[in-house]
Amino acid sequence: MIIVTGGAGFIGSAFVWKLNTLGLDDILVVDDLGRGDKWKNLVNLRFADYMRKDAFAAYLDAGADPFGTSAVVHMGACSSTTEDDAEYLMANNYGYSKKVCERCLTWGARLINASSAATYGDGSLGFDDDPDTAPRLKPLNMYGFSKQLFDRWALSRGVMDRIASLKFFNVFGPNEYHKGDMKSVVCKAYAQIRETGRLRLFKSRRDDYPDGGQKRDFVYVKDVVDVMAWLLERPDVCGLFNVGSGRAETWNALAAAVFAAMDLPEHIEYVDMPETIREKYQYYTKAETSRLRRAGWDRAARPLAEAAADYVKNHLATADPYLAP
Repeated sequence: MIIVTGGAGFIGSAFVWKLNTLGLDDILVVDDLGRGDKWKNLVNLRFADYMRKDAFAAYLDAGADPFGTSAVVHMGACSSTTEDDAEYLMANNYGYSKKVCERCLTWGARLINASSAATYGDGSLGFDDDPDTAPRLKPLNMYGFSKQLFDRWALSRGVMDRIASLKFFNVFGPNEYHKGDMKSVVCKAYAQIRETGRLRLFKSRRDDYPDGGQKRDFVYVKDVVDVMAWLLERPDVCGLFNVGSGRAETWNALAAAVFAAMDLPEHIEYVDMPETIREKYQYYTKAETSRLRRAGWDRAARPLAEAAADYVKNHLATADPYLAP
């Protein structure tokens, strides 16, 4: 049994899809579907069972493994970078993740954990996943701090060499439709361009970056789950790893890729950045991927234009945009 927590969410459901493409369906999906459309991510997928998060947590408390678990892919967390309920994030992202990790170690199950590039804060210490640097990072938001705390805990307890914790950069792709304001700019751009013919991007507030020239490491979710599947097959590959494209590309380049995928001329409007995010805004991110490559991963992420075209043409512009094996 492979357990995927957050298995109805964006990356979690994409990973269930990846497992299905590999012929695997002995999967327990753990999540809390709530009242939104997250359940739609599961409609096209094959899995053995579904369990609410609170019910799964009770099994974690009980200690014994009733599932015959070979691996837990722990994607279940609040991923909102604007969430301001610190106690909720401490319990949901930090405390729960520690409990999952401890049980995997006692069960002898492989653990692949979701960390985040939000742990890097303003990037002043770089974007190197060197474990010696990790404890000194200063995230800009509580979400990033909750992820940072788990990585620090795993490093200090000496368990990071028995698990894989993945720092995801700016992931975009199918099955993110339920995420509201946290959807990727690619997803939002498609809807905005289709409705208005133009795309709004934030103006820059720094002289060294032009409007739309702020840079991010954009990585396609299909590339992300390829890395995860590779790690699942190699339980000896452990540690803290960045998962990104390894490229820093501008919002303008992202916009151009979406317009091109939609066969429309570029029309970008630059707007003021909201005051609520100005002090926490990252102007540059780029994953340093050498540690993952030294571990044996040798595939390059799709170019941005290719990934955007696949997302737009094979998902967003179709009657059924969800991943299906």
